[in-house]
Amino acid sequence: MLEIPQSRSRQQHVEIAEYLQGLIQSGELAPGDQLPSEAELCAQFGSSRGPVRQAVATLRSEGLVSSGRGRRSTVLDTQTSNSFEALLSATTFIEEEGHTAGKQILHVGQGAASDTVADAFGIEHGEEVVEIRSIRTADDVPVMLETLFFPIRIGENLLNLTSESKPVHQQLLDMGVEVDNVVRKAHISQADTDKAGLLHISEGAPLFNIQLRASTYQGETVEYAEYSVRGDVITLSQSHVRGGSVPVKLSLNSTHIKHS
Repeated sequence: MLEIPQSRSRQQHVEIAEYLQGLIQSGELAPGDQLPSEAELCAQFGSSRGPVRQAVATLRSEGLVSSGRGRRSTVLDTQTSNSFEALLSATTFIEEEGHTAGKQILHVGQGAASDTVADAFGIEHGEEVVEIRSIRTADDVPVMLETLFFPIRIGENLLNLTSESKPVHQQLLDMGVEVDNVVRKAHISQADTDKAGLLHISEGAPLFNIQLRASTYQGETVEYAEYSVRGDVITLSQSHVRGGSVPVKLSLNSTHIKHS
């Protein structure tokens, strides 16, 4: 059977795209800078215009450059998304924001699943689940309340958790439980007396609430979590480019944390 080699054109478009991505990621091409012209890239890579245009289209789809529309594409001031680990772990999120992460565990135990938790796990209302409730801190300032729920078969291994234990998600990996998909939903509320006291804010202050469901690649939900984050320390941002978008990014407001 005749083996058809991979086209040189496709190899070139990948090579050119990676080269341009490297220039952007290193800062050599800053937001507002124009990409090299098609002619320059063709000469540099010994390429025709087709692979160059494919490479630029790749960058456009990733939200890195403008659409051009008859002129050279421009590097966009896009926000990168949070890392996958930061979506799943409050500790990683806080550390990636440049702060020292801390945790005060308030409760570890078994309890009856509410309707919301039962729906997340696909179990009956009232079935037993394991619940871990903690205050998470950034530079010793309380910034969020975290409540994690696990099905009994997983959570029973976490019932002896203390602040000195391995991080929860490291323990999950040690059990062979690997999260492959995270879905988050968010809404705004006001702090009740309990949450206000724990987070050192006024009753009625805004809270940014996140509901998270984590599942394995087989589609099994292995964790449901609820976070209540102080509204004065969280920033939500998202960049769009025609034909593509950049995921939502959450950031901590360092100035507000410093003065809390």
